[in-house]
Amino acid sequence: MTKLFLILHVLAAILAVGPVAVAASMFPKVLRDALAGPGDAAPVTTLRTLHRICRVYAGAAIAVVVFGFLTASSMGVLGSAWLITSIVLTFVAAVILILLVLPRQETALEAVAGAKAVAAGAGAGGGGGDVAVAAGGAAATAGGAGEADGEGAADSATDSAVVVKLDARTSAQLAMSTGVFNLLWATVTVLMIVRPGSTTGG
Repeated sequence: MTKLFLILHVLAAILAVGPVAVAASMFPKVLRDALAGPGDAAPVTTLRTLHRICRVYAGAAIAVVVFGFLTASSMGVLGSAWLITSIVLTFVAAVILILLVLPRQETALEAVAGAKAVAAGAGAGGGGGDVAVAAGGAAATAGGAGEADGEGAADSATDSAVVVKLDARTSAQLAMSTGVFNLLWATVTVLMIVRPGSTTGG
């Protein structure tokens, strides 16, 4: 049973944690692409797909913990220091994913969707200047037919600039949080390979 639990534990880690690590690492880069072209729907679609992968496989990663405990119990190493360390690191990684990575991805998606909507609306109304504001976060606005129109364009440009500023900050935070998450999982992987191998005489 030990070998079966170990095989299931390793497979669960590869199939569940692997996609999360890859998708979360790709998200900041795609987010920057979305910021560069707020009118382009392709990056937004990719962001939604990456976020969905992270959410779904994060739930499936529970199997990694379950099979891990079953394997450790079968091997009689539940009290080992390396296992306790791995459990703590896994818990910290899960907290980072649930409280930092996933919420910031959701915030980024909402912001990008808002910038895309502004760009689409400006394109439909012929306001090319507002699209430029959404893409670059500049404060300049296109000239309007009257003072009221000018104020409306300025408000729209301000909203767009806020959205883009939020996305830029979120991208940097996501890259850092994802890097820490991946580093923790890499450390856990090393502990799972080295220590169990030496314990079993492998």
